[in-house]
Amino acid sequence: MIRKLSLMFLGALMGASLVITFAVAPWETTSPAHAAGSDTYRNLSLFGDVFERVKREYVEQPEDEELIASALNGMLSALDPHSSYLSPKNFEDMAVETSGEFGGLGIQVTLEDGLVKVISPIDDTPAHKAGMLADDFITHLDGQPVRGLTLNEAVDKMRGKPGSKIELTVIREGIEKPFKVEITREVIKLTSVRSKAFDDIGYVRITQFNGQAFAGLKDAIGELEKEIGADKIKGFILDLRSNPGGQLDQSIAISDTFLDQGEIVSTRGRNKEEDKRFYARAGDMLKGRPMIVLINGGSASASEIVAGALYDHGRATLIGSKSFGKGSVQTIIPLGNNGAIRLTTARYYTPSGRSIQAKGIVPDIFVKQELPEELKDMFPQASTTEATLKGHLENEEDVADTEAEKSVTEGDTEEKLPYSPSYVPVEAEKDTQLQYALKLIHGEETNEAYPPKVKKSI
Repeated sequence: MIRKLSLMFLGALMGASLVITFAVAPWETTSPAHAAGSDTYRNLSLFGDVFERVKREYVEQPEDEELIASALNGMLSALDPHSSYLSPKNFEDMAVETSGEFGGLGIQVTLEDGLVKVISPIDDTPAHKAGMLADDFITHLDGQPVRGLTLNEAVDKMRGKPGSKIELTVIREGIEKPFKVEITREVIKLTSVRSKAFDDIGYVRITQFNGQAFAGLKDAIGELEKEIGADKIKGFILDLRSNPGGQLDQSIAISDTFLDQGEIVSTRGRNKEEDKRFYARAGDMLKGRPMIVLINGGSASASEIVAGALYDHGRATLIGSKSFGKGSVQTIIPLGNNGAIRLTTARYYTPSGRSIQAKGIVPDIFVKQELPEELKDMFPQASTTEATLKGHLENEEDVADTEAEKSVTEGDTEEKLPYSPSYVPVEAEKDTQLQYALKLIHGEETNEAYPPKVKKSI
């Protein structure tokens, strides 16, 4: 997330968001290509022959641009789920979306088995209000089948003028027949940071690492200190649940907000220029106050960078369920007036040198999030993860598990119980994971001491 941007194609933060859930690296221009061998030229000649044959003999006259775009997408998507070609229009749309404002419905989507799959609805958007849920499959748009469309094509159809309506045909696990949902399009303004005071505890939720995230976090902390009183704040909760990721630089800046020193994240690629290390500067904005980070199965990419850095430095206790597991970095490479390519260029590693690719981060304390009764029969019990994506990069690192991973069995994190690893209740009193975190900071009965164990800083 964000196929997926968020590592996952946030394909329609509806509109369509191409910031994966996954981490978008700084944009850069292409580097010189290596000389091609004779086999390469032979295969390129084969491509040219097929292209000309299709143009001459296909039953209908195809558009050259569409053929080329499809060929590029096919080449890139065959590499991994997060590499893709962006047409000039999609490239422009992505720039708008990463700024934090765009038009559409308000859902993050990917393409799976030929259908549009909902990663998660965005809070307080038309899709959220209409009852769309994570892991819903969209089969038809205004009665027209989705199968056969690319993700970009499906997203384009879901976009539209604010005030106009679209009818989605939805398949949901636990419901026997497809059902229809009518949604009115709106201008989606992503407020990526929200905050609230729970007595003497500050709570900040980041829903996406767009260009506004770091500034929003600083403002939120400042407002909470004024509301509660800087000398009265007992602790902070950073909520990264169902956050599909976003921009790499934002995750680094946000991690730096809570760290006084040390490495935040490193990236390693095939080329030496992709090998980079990012370090924290002096100054912890929370001044060492107790801190808890909430994660779940929808926490991906940039979210995992932050959670991993704070965990490895012993700065925060992680509560919730295992994260998504997207440990790769995508670089947006502009192609002049011809759009851009989104290419996986590196893996990222937590400060301890651990890759979470296709593995995820196991929290210190696994807390099951209960579903309301009305959702128990219809909400999927297993969510999509990086490891379930077709063609995902393997985790090639042979490193020891963290203490949390050793202490939590696979059965504990994947048990088939009526809860969703990516479900976050709207009402705080029904939020099991949040309530547990509040009690833990206050020292109430949770069967855990705060912090639950002593971690070694690095």
